[in-house]
Amino acid sequence: MVSKADMEKSQMELCDLFRLLSDHTRLQIVLFLATGEHTVTDLCAALNLPQPTVSHHLGLLRMNRLIVNERQGKKVIYSLSPSARSLKKAIKFSVPPYAVTLEDSH
Repeated sequence: MVSKADMEKSQMELCDLFRLLSDHTRLQIVLFLATGEHTVTDLCAALNLPQPTVSHHLGLLRMNRLIVNERQGKKVIYSLSPSARSLKKAIKFSVPPYAVTLEDSH
C-alpha cells in the first residue's frame, strides 16, 4: 500500500511535470524526442523555431531531467532521459483529442 506521503510526493512531481510541459514549445520538443534522438538542428527545422529558443527550452528540460544529451564530435544529440522513457510507459498522451491515460507502471 502506498503511504499518504508517497502519494503526495508523486502528485507534486506530476504537477511539476505538467507545469514544465504546459509550455507549447517544451511539449513539442518532448513529443518529437519521443520519436527518437535528434540534434538541435533537427528540432529547429521540425518546430520552425530559431536555435536560441530551442536551446533555451532544451536547457530547462535537461535541468528537470526529462532529456539527456550526448556529444558526438561537434554535434549534440538529445533524447528522452531514462526516467522520461519510463514515464512514457506510465502516462500516454493522445493528441488530439488530448486524452491522458495514467497507468500503473509496475
